[in-house]
Amino acid sequence: MQKAFYEQFAPKMYAVCFRYTSNQEAAQDLLQDGFIKVFKNLHRFRFEGSLEGWIRRIFVNTAIEQFRKKSLPQTSIGEKHLDVADEDDITALERLAEKDILKMIHELAPGYQAVFNLYVVEGYSHKEISELLGISEGTSKSQLARAKGILAKKVKEYLNETNKIRRTI
Repeated sequence: MQKAFYEQFAPKMYAVCFRYTSNQEAAQDLLQDGFIKVFKNLHRFRFEGSLEGWIRRIFVNTAIEQFRKKSLPQTSIGEKHLDVADEDDITALERLAEKDILKMIHELAPGYQAVFNLYVVEGYSHKEISELLGISEGTSKSQLARAKGILAKKVKEYLNETNKIRRTI
């Protein structure tokens, strides 16, 4: 039963793990840690909501625990120093392949990456993120804004490179 359970949920949970790690090996380790917790706590599932959502929450929390253990210093950036993405950057994101976006997200500093994933992908509020990561709401907001600015810059660079290649063809 555990094997069938694992095979059903592993692909989706691996995707969650990979968003919070820097490489495939680290994502595999996180996947294993997450499933150990799921199997140990399966009896606690209360059938309130989806099983997949409950499992996903365990994996996100496991990723956060790993992030805290590494606990690199978090830097807070004042709003006047932020590069905020404009509408052109957002439409450019829509033209990128998922693998390109994931690569750019993985290149973010760990703090930026964690806040970006929790806010944009998982849908946590800044208050929840501050409690999960042990940072202030302001730091969460500034790291998200900085992450978006960095990603916007990377998207522009990527598009400039691909446009140059297209023009030479």
